[in-house]
Order: sequence, then C-alpha cells, then structure tokens
Amino acid sequence: MVPLAIKRACISGRAARLGERSFRFHHSSIFFFAFVLASQVGFSQAVSAVRARPVESEVAVVGGRSVGNIHLFAYAEDRRINPIGLEYDRHSWGGLLTARVDYVAEILPALLLNEPARYGADGKALTTARQTQYGVGISPVGVRLLWRRNKSFKPYLVGKGGIAYFENRVLSTQGTHLNFSAQFGAGVEERLTRRLEMRLGYSDFHLSNGDTGARNPGIDFMYLNCGLAYRLGR
Repeated sequence: MVPLAIKRACISGRAARLGERSFRFHHSSIFFFAFVLASQVGFSQAVSAVRARPVESEVAVVGGRSVGNIHLFAYAEDRRINPIGLEYDRHSWGGLLTARVDYVAEILPALLLNEPARYGADGKALTTARQTQYGVGISPVGVRLLWRRNKSFKPYLVGKGGIAYFENRVLSTQGTHLNFSAQFGAGVEERLTRRLEMRLGYSDFHLSNGDTGARNPGIDFMYLNCGLAYRLGR
C-alpha cells in the first residue's frame, strides 16, 4: 500500500507539470499571434507605401520633319518624312547609369512621306515632280533613358521600333506597302508647369522593308521633332 502522503505528492507534481506546460503553451500562443499581427500590420504598411508612390508616366503629342537623308543602314535618298503621333512613357525598369529607364510606345496616325512622283526600282528619281504618300505607324517596342528626373531640364536617349504601312509601294517600284521602322535619338525635356513639359529632339528615323520585297533600298532620315508631354498620376 502506498502511503497517502506519497500519493498526494505525486498528484501535486503532475499538476505542477501540467500547469507549467499550460503556461508555456499560452505564452507560445501569445507570441505566435503577436508575430502574425505584426506581420499583417507590416504588410499593410508596405502595400500602402507602394500605393502612395504611383508609377511615373506621361503621354506626349509629338511631331516633326526630316531635314535630310544620311546613309547609315540604307541608300535611298531625296525623301522627307513628317510623322505626327502620340507617345507613352512609363518608368518600368529601375535605373541605368544614373538615368531612369522608361518603357516607350508610340502610335503614328499620320506618317507623311514626300518622295519623287516617279522613280525606278533602285529608288532614284526620274522626274523633279513630287508626291506625298500617306501612311500610319506603330512602335510598340521602345526604351528611354531619362537623366535629372526631378529637375526642370532633363536630357534623354531614346530608341523605338515598329512597323509602318503606306497606301502605295514606297522607296522603290518593287518595294512594299508594309515597312519596318526604327528610331534612335536624343533630346531634352523642359518643365513648363507641374504637369506639362516641352520636348525637343533629334533622331535617325530608319525605314525599310527588311528584304521582304523584291527590292529594299531603305532610307535614313535626319529627323527633328518636338512635342508637348502631360505627366500622369497625382
């Protein structure tokens, strides 16, 4: 027979151990829920901070005219081009060489190509008379490096690529309606108001059919352009 005192001591020891385990469990639960709550609060604050910083973007009305032809990637000449369109710029890729890196896309609802009224397969003029070919274009692929992003005067480098479609064959009698376009240039933006900025730039505007036609003279325009940009967001 186990003495009554020993039984009471065993029961007291078990109760103490159970109480200790319960104490540890409650403390662990409190720490766990505190951690979850802190995590939720931190995540909510991070989301709020991201929402408080809208992505920098702008829409610009751009246009200009070429002032001559150069022979970089093509050999056609004696043509002028007058693009008119809308450009969208969005800060999408962080920074490079201290510049902000933007995604660029452009739509050209009017792409006016002035060229000889008659020319041969090689694109050379057969008359002094002139004609204007109407076309449209889109450049869905583009990148811009913008320096001094928070200053009034901001220089930039830009490159864009896309396609252009004309109502008639251009550059050669054996050319195509559909051509590829590429622009590489530089410019500056000057702040006018909190929302509006003025642009002035220079680009090499390349146009060719990429050898999809029987002849591909291609052409490079020395293109001066200007525009008015509107900053989006708050």
